[in-house]
Amino acid sequence: MLVVEADEYDRSFLHLHPDTAIITSTDADHLDIYGKKESLQESFAQFASQTEKGGNIILKAGLKFPAEVTARAITYHTTGQADIRLTRCELIGDTYQFSVRVKGRVMEHFVLGLPGYHNVENALAAIGACYMNGDSEEDIRTALASFKGVKRRFEYIIRRPDLVFIDDYAHHPEELNACISSVKKLYPGKKITGVFQPHLYSRTRDFYDGFAKSLGQLDDLILLDIYPARELPIEGVSSAALLEKILHSSKTLSTKEELPALIAAKQPEVLLMLGAGDIDMLVEPVRISLSQSLSAV
Repeated sequence: MLVVEADEYDRSFLHLHPDTAIITSTDADHLDIYGKKESLQESFAQFASQTEKGGNIILKAGLKFPAEVTARAITYHTTGQADIRLTRCELIGDTYQFSVRVKGRVMEHFVLGLPGYHNVENALAAIGACYMNGDSEEDIRTALASFKGVKRRFEYIIRRPDLVFIDDYAHHPEELNACISSVKKLYPGKKITGVFQPHLYSRTRDFYDGFAKSLGQLDDLILLDIYPARELPIEGVSSAALLEKILHSSKTLSTKEELPALIAAKQPEVLLMLGAGDIDMLVEPVRISLSQSLSAV
């Protein structure tokens, strides 16, 4: 079985004709390509309809699709009346243990070592896909328990009692919300410091309010300059303008060069580095700076 993470950017996922398609979200994004949310949703509907005849379409419950797609689809969600849903879920330490109902069959004793409740939701879709393709319950359970995740998806860089440092690729308001809210559940009472590098001028402009709301959940925010990727600057669009929209006062702008020393001086309890640009190049310098400051204490 070949597993592919399909990308809706530039409609590239429409080159695929999968045997099983999982669609987790149709949130507005890449509006520089699609122009409006409705065009993006039309492309997702086309992608789903390209699933091979006799294959499986697995949709997160609540997503809006044409009747000809939903008639073929099964749904998943952590709550509600989805075809694939949780029947039990407990957070024990930083490990989720849960049971799942898949089209009337209850499967118990799943263990997910990946942190973040959003990963439990992702696991439901994966469990459903494996089951629908003939994998045994025991094989699914074993595979899930052994899965270590992928780089820059809630990746622990430092994990010790006095400091947690997590690196994550989140670069859309809903992705940021999922990551930050999961961290707050995992580390209640801890001060959460976040570093975010906005990705694309157009995305920053289109989702100013969404970014402000998601990033406003942090206790302390450091914003880097916008990573332009394929774009030229857009007049009036900047990290400084985004910073003004975030309501709390513990916020600052930083250059990439200043960041390692700035973070070390803050002595964070929980640190998140977030973004899809070149912020990953700063992870190691920040780790070194933090390690040096901790060893000096």
